[in-house]
Amino acid sequence: MGGSTDRQVARRRVFYIPGYDPFPPRRYRELYRREAAEQAALSGHEIALAPREARRGAGWGVDARIDGAEVHAEFEVLVWSDIVRGSMAQGVPATYGQLVRTAWIYGATGALWRLMRLRKGPVIAAFYPVAMLLGQLGLALLAAWALGSLLARLVHPLAAWAGLAVVWPILAWFKRQDGRVYAHYLMHDYAFSAHWRGANPPALERRLAEFTDRIAEALTEDWDEVLVVGHSSGAHLAVSVLADLVRAGRVSADYPALGFLSLGQVVPMMSFLPRAQRLRADLAFLSESDALTWVDVTAPGDGCAFALCDPVAVSGVAGPAKRWPLVISAAFTQTLSPGRWRALRWRFFRLHFQYLCAFDRPGDYDYFRVTAGPRTMAARFAGRAPSRSRIERPLSKYTSRAA
Repeated sequence: MGGSTDRQVARRRVFYIPGYDPFPPRRYRELYRREAAEQAALSGHEIALAPREARRGAGWGVDARIDGAEVHAEFEVLVWSDIVRGSMAQGVPATYGQLVRTAWIYGATGALWRLMRLRKGPVIAAFYPVAMLLGQLGLALLAAWALGSLLARLVHPLAAWAGLAVVWPILAWFKRQDGRVYAHYLMHDYAFSAHWRGANPPALERRLAEFTDRIAEALTEDWDEVLVVGHSSGAHLAVSVLADLVRAGRVSADYPALGFLSLGQVVPMMSFLPRAQRLRADLAFLSESDALTWVDVTAPGDGCAFALCDPVAVSGVAGPAKRWPLVISAAFTQTLSPGRWRALRWRFFRLHFQYLCAFDRPGDYDYFRVTAGPRTMAARFAGRAPSRSRIERPLSKYTSRAA
């Protein structure tokens, strides 16, 4: 079927679905340009950005010579950054309201405790914005108390209440510095997932339908492979898009081959919530499909991802006919030299994007070979055994699926 061909690839269409990211698509174009050049120098590839044939959407073209073969690839970023920006348009009080609501939802549903049993890293990452925001509030209140105490001594005891006037300016200043600490940004991210308790908001569902149409159109064109890449929370969006595509019979039985590469996925943050019936149904359906090849790549060194957690199995929806995903490790401690690893290991957000970057000791996962090389996903990972340390234990309290 669409994912099984080993046909040589000369022309590839790549659709990239970002995670919760307010930035425009050119950020990903520049990241690809810079990192492809570095990987080419390390691995002997020839990779250069090139003109696109497709003029719709935001993206870039690539001309590459890898393993002695010439490949033309065209990338398109499937944009939902406008929805992200809309969800981030919150004032300081609303952000603290999100903190309370999100903590309540994950705690009251039992999802938080089950996620902690799965992987502590991403749960600790989820506590980070909570701790930072509460710390900022604590510092603002401490400053208010100090000013109030001073005013009480110098003016009048009742003047102590005037110290509260500094709380708002201090919290507003912290928000302006969020480009350095990401507390507000991450709080908005987790709140976006939790607000609908695992369901997609209507605006996002409409956008996913548009993504499905764009990929379906490419599957009717002259490409050897259509590859969908979902990064971070973009991975679970890609699951739903591809499930809709396959269910509707919009995938050819022959060519082009269809591949799905999920990177740094955080699927359990959604699938463990009670109203994620749609996502759980899509996971179960896609895991049994022979219309595509699905490879899931994470790394234990990425504290923001559910590393080596099979997203289908841990969500409790794996059936006897399950064949996907192939869960493998990017193994940062092996694929990055000791010096590079030391430089990156504490840069948690940068490591979460390492899957899209150059490796100075690349293994069988090489983003640029996958996206611009001459082999399909099916051929590249044929016979590859899944990671022996993968986690498949079903831990989600909620396993109901959409009808």
